[in-house]
Formats: sequence, structure tokens, C-alpha cells
Amino acid sequence: MSAAPPSGPRDEVDRIVDAWARERPDLDVAPLSVLSRVTRLSRHLDLARRQAFARHGLEPWEFDVLSALRRAGAPYRMSPGALLTQTLVTSGTMTNRIDRLASRALVERLPSPDDRRGVLVSLTEEGRTRVDAAMSTLLDVERALLDTLGTAERERLADLLRTLVAPFDTP
Repeated sequence: MSAAPPSGPRDEVDRIVDAWARERPDLDVAPLSVLSRVTRLSRHLDLARRQAFARHGLEPWEFDVLSALRRAGAPYRMSPGALLTQTLVTSGTMTNRIDRLASRALVERLPSPDDRRGVLVSLTEEGRTRVDAAMSTLLDVERALLDTLGTAERERLADLLRTLVAPFDTP
């Protein structure tokens, strides 16, 4: 089965789908119409995000850790374990990231008041300034990426994507 003809302008995915439908008419290539676009959009979004963060001297992984701390609210502190949950990395990777962010004075380690052996990772003022600025830039960039859609279309797209993503986020 082939996918329905496009209702808007044709893109590279249309050409890929058409070629597969021609070469393998025995296959239903319709999923490519959606998921290949999601993949391509993900690549464009990743590049746009990297550029937005770079304007503020941050790598994407640095933004992830700093934004997790920022979203935690004042006093912007979390245990390394809580950061693991937020960023989906291994404990070794998180230790390395905290070390690197601390060396740049974007976070600091503080003793945990609840556990003498534990530590909390705290966002420094410089870290907060950077992550706030990067977030503003990111939202400007992402708003521009969605500019061709109206409000109702954006909301519908968000709902559809939530339906697809939710099963992956459920423990």
C-alpha cells in the first residue's frame, strides 16, 4: 500500500516513500510518511538546539543538567540520583558531568543536610544566568520552527505526539 498523496508541498520524505512504494509495492510504507518526518525534524531540532545553547557557551548535556536544577526551583539543588532520573544517564556519566560543570563554576557540590555521606548539586548564580539565557534563546528558536503552524495546529500536533511518546515515558 502506498501513502496518501500529500496535501501540501512535497518534501524529501515524499520522494523516499514514493521510491519505496515503487520498489516494494508489496510493503505498506505509510509509517515512513510520519516517522521519517519525525526523524528528520529531530535532526533539524537537534542542530537548532545545539546552536542556541552554543550562543551561551553550553553543550546540550550541560543544558540538560542545568535546566533540571533550574526546574527544581529554589534553592536549585538536587541529589546526583535525582539528576540521574531527570537526565537518563548512568551514574558514572553523571559524576563526570557534575565534575565538568563544577570546574566551570556552573554548579557546586554541597554536603547533604540529611546524609553526612551524601552531596547535593547546586546551581551557581553563573549557572542560573546561563541556563536562563539559553532557555530564552531556545524558546525563540523553537517558536520560529513552529511559525508555519497556527495555535490550533500546534496544540493538535502536541496532542498527537503525546499519544505516541507517552508509552515510552511510562515506567
